[in-house]
Amino acid sequence: MRKKFLASLIILVLSAGAAFALSAPNASNPVVQIVKNASPAVVNIDVEKKATQRVSPFPFDDDPFFKHFFGDAFKDFTRSVPMKGRGSGFIVTKDGQILTNNHVVDGVESINVTLSDGKVYPAKVLGKDPTYDLAVIKIEVKDKDLPILELGDSDLIEVGEGVVAIGNPYGLEQTVTTGVISAKNRSVHAQDVNFDGFLQTDAAINPGNSGGPLLNLDGKVIGINTAIIPYAQGICFAIPVNMAKEIMNDLVSFGKVKRGWLGVSIQNVTPEMAKLNNLKDLEGGVILGDVFKDSAAEKGGLKRGDIITHVNNEKVKDVNWFVQKIRTLAPNSEAALKVIRRGKSLNIKIKLDERPDSADGRTSNNNLNNDDKGEANKLLEKFGIDDVRELTANLRRQFKLKDNASGIMIANVTPNSPAALAGLRAGDLLIEVNNHEIKNLSDLKAAVKSDDDVAILLIERDGSTSFVQIKTSK
Repeated sequence: MRKKFLASLIILVLSAGAAFALSAPNASNPVVQIVKNASPAVVNIDVEKKATQRVSPFPFDDDPFFKHFFGDAFKDFTRSVPMKGRGSGFIVTKDGQILTNNHVVDGVESINVTLSDGKVYPAKVLGKDPTYDLAVIKIEVKDKDLPILELGDSDLIEVGEGVVAIGNPYGLEQTVTTGVISAKNRSVHAQDVNFDGFLQTDAAINPGNSGGPLLNLDGKVIGINTAIIPYAQGICFAIPVNMAKEIMNDLVSFGKVKRGWLGVSIQNVTPEMAKLNNLKDLEGGVILGDVFKDSAAEKGGLKRGDIITHVNNEKVKDVNWFVQKIRTLAPNSEAALKVIRRGKSLNIKIKLDERPDSADGRTSNNNLNNDDKGEANKLLEKFGIDDVRELTANLRRQFKLKDNASGIMIANVTPNSPAALAGLRAGDLLIEVNNHEIKNLSDLKAAVKSDDDVAILLIERDGSTSFVQIKTSK
């Protein structure tokens, strides 16, 4: 019996091997042809920049006795040393324009591009965009007939579709990895990565792949490989190529991207916020926190607490959608906004400003008696805000508040309370509660009722305002 089983197993293995041998080579593997067609347009990018390194001329600079006489003078001795880095890119025009990541070429002093045939060319930066982490560099070639990659439509890619990545990980030229689109519209905000709208893929991406193409199975670029989670496996991110299409002309023409800018800080609208503004069936929308001084928003009449539901007749889905939509509009163009203000609908047209390079663009009465203070504290203590205080000169100095800052200071938050879980902390300035402006502790009486189990607070922290929703646990 055992001999018959082994014999049948051998037959099965041999049959499988025979079937494999008889099948046409690469008949069911489109990756081989994709790589053959795309590889000539994928380049390696070597960069160099100078870094300052501390050099101590003294052998005992950390010795306390030495520091007693010389202090920190030894820290002034530095030298400039070269630092090298590598990345990837791909050719997008026959005369030598190359698309890559901004972080590959930002701040470097020299760039050399190696083509797939081994030829090396110096490159110059035509334009950079830190917002999308994209850059266009250029090499000068004689024949003006370089191989290029065709840009696809990243909006059409579906989760689960196969993809191919080509790049230069750890200096290993023309490395190919495959995978699928794991997710779309991923937001990553960590360390130096601050981006909304990533394509997520499990195709292996490693240091040195940055700037290389992510291709669909038609061999068209649908993403630019950009970021990884280093402590995870198979979680990598690419910038959708449609974003690059939107900005490449600006990068080449102006060296940067000219974007529309409203000049506001925004948050998603929660059901409780919608209820507070008498909006029963609101889906999506963003609520305004700060309206920056002299911005397009201020000039157009927008106010803190306004809810924007539509831009140019398109429904606002969420914060990410709104930010991307405004970014696609040109400076000096007009944006038609549908706004809900205190439950009333308004139509406001605003002429957008150009987004700046860095756009992360009342005296109160302190003689309240103890009874009023105790009553004010009781209104909020069920949420975990145990102590609030009116502003004093000392508090203004301690928390570096402006002289005209208005509101009351949160002095203590109970650990693990609804307020703590919502992110509130001592030192936050409370300036509105449930759409009621708070100038002093007595204003809380009109804003909070004893039976309220939900409160929507507008707080200021480090010069920026945001809405925070807190809810009791009952």
